[in-house]
Amino acid sequence: MKWRYFQQNVFFTLVRASALLIALALLGIVFFILYNGISVINWDFITKPPTDSMTKGGIMPAILGTVYLTLGAIAIGLPLGIASAIYLAEYAREGRVIRFIRVGINCLAGVPSVVFGLFGLGFFVIFLKFGSSILSGSLTLGFLILPTIIGASEEALKSVPQTFREASLSLGVSKWQTVYRIVLPNALPGILTGSILGVGRAAGETAPIMFTAAAFFTAKLPSSVFDEVMALPYHIYVLATAGTNIEATRPIQYGTALVLMIVVLGIDLFAIIIRGYMRKNKKW
Repeated sequence: MKWRYFQQNVFFTLVRASALLIALALLGIVFFILYNGISVINWDFITKPPTDSMTKGGIMPAILGTVYLTLGAIAIGLPLGIASAIYLAEYAREGRVIRFIRVGINCLAGVPSVVFGLFGLGFFVIFLKFGSSILSGSLTLGFLILPTIIGASEEALKSVPQTFREASLSLGVSKWQTVYRIVLPNALPGILTGSILGVGRAAGETAPIMFTAAAFFTAKLPSSVFDEVMALPYHIYVLATAGTNIEATRPIQYGTALVLMIVVLGIDLFAIIIRGYMRKNKKW
């Protein structure tokens, strides 16, 4: 008995140490970016475009471009992901085809982002002739986050008690109305959890947008979804690897990384607040 307790204590200690190590690593990264980037953050940096070969000025076009691409990815990935999850959780009958679909979804979740970027380049940019644009980038990012949203949404739908469905169907309500009015509202907090993960990944990706949407530099703001944009992740990559004066732009690189982190956390915080409100209003 003592040996079992010893094993249990050792296991819990390792788990706590692992969690603490991850938390310290995260805090270290945040502190490093904050320490190096806070000095360049001001109103001009947020509201003005880059100047002097991007060695001065601000990052306003890159901020807007990141927001456009992220919102576009959510607008594309969220409806498709939820619809797919509803079919898999509520309508599909288990069999070889469904198992094959689930394996495909799991495989897509592990595909490197650069592969999605090449897919977007070949299909959306070249084949459909959307060009390097917000639309091409949003579609590519939407497909990138689709497996995450499908997996989280399906689990959220399955977590709704079966008695809810049975009670609704026993009153003569159709299957679709049961899903739409009973199951889906109660699963929304879990669905938003998957969406939060998708938002974080979509906003921080570089490889997919560098092939489909991001511009090295553009002086004008986009006027339609067929215009290309600057984006924070690609802007950091450009400044750090292909800039005209990499050392001179080092503070701007850290400042841009800090702004990107704030943008992602802001969008995530908004989704978390909505999720918390919905959880408080759940009836089970």
